[in-house]
Amino acid sequence: MEGIKIICQNKKARHEYHLEDRFEAGIVLVGTEVKALRDGRASMVDSFAEFESGEAYLYNCHINHYTPAHQFNHNPTRKRKLLLHKAEIGRLIGKTREKGISLIPLKLYFKKGKVKVELALAHGKKLHDKRESLKRKEAEREMSRAIKSFNR
Repeated sequence: MEGIKIICQNKKARHEYHLEDRFEAGIVLVGTEVKALRDGRASMVDSFAEFESGEAYLYNCHINHYTPAHQFNHNPTRKRKLLLHKAEIGRLIGKTREKGISLIPLKLYFKKGKVKVELALAHGKKLHDKRESLKRKEAEREMSRAIKSFNR
């Protein structure tokens, strides 16, 4: 995709959850966070989104300190407000109230100079589902290796 620079991805989410609908949201950041993101210093492991008083927030998204900022740095794991339309928020609140449905961030990226978050509605996989997806992935790898070796 043109004009998109991926900062970080939550690869663990694809393994831990069945992903359904995906959404793009803006995120409210302070200046040092944006500078740290431009350096690619972020982690989305164990992060999630929740709703408080009709607004969406991103929790546990770790954005490292921006070293040249010294005492003006931000808290690396603070909650960050997500920018969504009111209708989207209402629909997502209804969906997340269902049992087992969570709002999980998949990736953090720059789009036209703005930081965006890709969110997905997800429900957790059971242990046997994880094993099944690993077996399927391994089988696909084996098939691609066999095709490559056959084509040589």
